[in-house]
Amino acid sequence: MSARLGARDLVDLVLDASTAVSWDRPVDLSGVAPDYRAELEAAAAKAGTDESVITGRGLVRGRPVAFVVNEFRFLAGSIGHAAAARIVAAVRRATADGLPLLAATASGGTRMQEGTPAFLQMVEISRALMDHRAAGLPYLAYLRHPTTGGVFASWGSLAHITVAEPGALVGFLGPKVYEALHGSPFPPGVQVAENLAAHGVIDAVVPVDDLPELVDRTLAVLVDPAALPTTPRRHGDIAERDAWACITSTRAEGRVGVRDLLRHGATGTVRLSGTDEGERDATVLVALTRLDGQPCVVVGQDRSRQTPESPMGPSALRQARRGMELADELRLPLVTVIDTPGAELSQAAEEGALAGEIARCISTLTTLKVPTVSVLLGQGCGGGALALLPARTVIAAERAWLAPLPPEGASVIVHGDVSHAADMARRQRVRAVDLHADGAVHVVVPEGDDDSPAALAAAVAAACGTALAAAPVL
Repeated sequence: MSARLGARDLVDLVLDASTAVSWDRPVDLSGVAPDYRAELEAAAAKAGTDESVITGRGLVRGRPVAFVVNEFRFLAGSIGHAAAARIVAAVRRATADGLPLLAATASGGTRMQEGTPAFLQMVEISRALMDHRAAGLPYLAYLRHPTTGGVFASWGSLAHITVAEPGALVGFLGPKVYEALHGSPFPPGVQVAENLAAHGVIDAVVPVDDLPELVDRTLAVLVDPAALPTTPRRHGDIAERDAWACITSTRAEGRVGVRDLLRHGATGTVRLSGTDEGERDATVLVALTRLDGQPCVVVGQDRSRQTPESPMGPSALRQARRGMELADELRLPLVTVIDTPGAELSQAAEEGALAGEIARCISTLTTLKVPTVSVLLGQGCGGGALALLPARTVIAAERAWLAPLPPEGASVIVHGDVSHAADMARRQRVRAVDLHADGAVHVVVPEGDDDSPAALAAAVAAACGTALAAAPVL
């Protein structure tokens, strides 16, 4: 782990030079018991701050933001009544001023010298943060070494996007306390930033030197206005393609996928990871990005990560719902990308509420208050595809398809074998052109026989950009 930066050093690293303005009022120590007052004064001398947090506002690449930053050198960053009041005041002021909020934690938790009254302040901090989020304002958190106890269980876990310092100790109960209470050490490697990222508790592990660039990219999506679309929409005749030929082409190696869409049709992408509730599934991708200049949240099924060994299960759809809810709360358009051979069929999927998660995705999408676009990019098989389909604008690549079951499954139900799969595909009107004729798809993006994934991805992104630019503000 790199040398620890103090709170002011971190503020100077992330904010534009000489733009930080403190919001902190001097701490009133009158009425504090003499022994505790001496402890606070010694902590201030050691840390160079008058409390365990500093707050204020500044600029990030010219964008105004508010900040709340822990100073670990002040009594291990612990949160007492004065520190909590300072945090609440800063959050409330950021909300009133319409500012995004950046927080950096480094704390052992609630200050034991102040007991339960300090402990209860975690509720007030959480209340202020949820009011900030309810106002549609971004909240970003950087968890530093260490972040434990009441800090992790309140403002350290309530951000829209949460990243952590490499190797940081991050956990609910500090390992020293655990060992003292239980007589054995906490299992190694659990309360570590990298492990939490792997389990979908936080979004990523980010070295402190990379934090300014990440904050810049994130705010570019969340704060900067939309640009006019620059890529011309692809026009041309839609070929008469056989349904079975469409299906086999979308199953082929090298077919365009959601990663191509982000690589060749998007800019400034910030990937998120997991549900932030302890689940992570690579078969669904969630990102903040700009498609042809239009800021949005992308929730996409990643066909390259869907295999018989790792099918798209309930946790993937819970991850998708996190992206949907994030878009709604941040007032950002949502783009869903459908490309799946089907959701997981297993005991674990049934017991994990797969059907319920499909229903909840559909109900969430149909009630969002932000512009929504869905993209039928390739395979659209079963309820797993339907879970991401409902949108105000539905775009489909020319060879894409949508069916209640894979054609082989439909053939088994109707004919008792798989030999009629091609005929079932033709009879069920699964093609993008059929869906367009039936009114289920609004835009079909033509595909050339020599289309590269990059070219088709750019064309689909242009169609999304045009749809988002024309979407009414709801």
